[in-house]
Amino acid sequence: MSVLIVIPARYASTRYPGKPLAMLTGASGVSKSLIQRSWEAATEVSGADRVVVATDDDRIRVACEAFGAEVVMTSSDCQNGTERCAEAFEVLGGGYDIVVNLQGDAPLTPHWFVEDLIAGVIANPEVGMATPVLRCDGSAYNGFVEDRANGRVGGTTAVFGHDKHALYFSKEVIPYTGKTYGPEEDTPVFHHVGVYAYRPAALLKYSKWQPGPLEQLEGLEQLRFLENRQSILCVEVEALQRQFWELNNPQDIAKIESMMSEMGMN
Repeated sequence: MSVLIVIPARYASTRYPGKPLAMLTGASGVSKSLIQRSWEAATEVSGADRVVVATDDDRIRVACEAFGAEVVMTSSDCQNGTERCAEAFEVLGGGYDIVVNLQGDAPLTPHWFVEDLIAGVIANPEVGMATPVLRCDGSAYNGFVEDRANGRVGGTTAVFGHDKHALYFSKEVIPYTGKTYGPEEDTPVFHHVGVYAYRPAALLKYSKWQPGPLEQLEGLEQLRFLENRQSILCVEVEALQRQFWELNNPQDIAKIESMMSEMGMN
């Protein structure tokens, strides 16, 4: 099946303006922008036929073209990355069986997360959308709890049923456990990894729906699918000793750079 990876990137982020162009220094001391590191992560995905950056900002376009990325210009009216992916797919003339939304704030996304996600969609022909989830160890869970206690959004958590279909996503830490966990202890909390795979029919329906109250309250675009009674398959992925974190706040730069240094990522 043909696969298009779209990296949506906008400059005018409410919480972190200019985030795609934030610089991250790797283990070798080389600094690259967040969008370049996200693009490099996307190009490592096996089975992807094309990788594009979708943006509405010339500053991002110029930066991306400088390091060799293909850029698709999209409207400033796009309310989130899924809408931007839908527009990019249409601008490119369609023609792909699966569209992957690899959000431009997750430079530590391992290629196998995306490969497992694509495999999950292929193995379930009835699925219109899927997203990866990663079981939190105690260290990740405690980091989430600490962030929320300090008024920061450290990431998104997901809960799902026996069939692996999503019940809810939240920027709060769910489910509530009332327990403490050791750094390497498994927890019942799953970190939602900010990657989505859509079949084109599901993606194009999305942009025709209006944002619902849950999407607006949580600021989570995938909730629009659940609010319109569309199923989302949660594909559990394995860290395999790889650390993972998204860049949500300026404070996350130091955390991600530390992780890159520990993992030897240049």
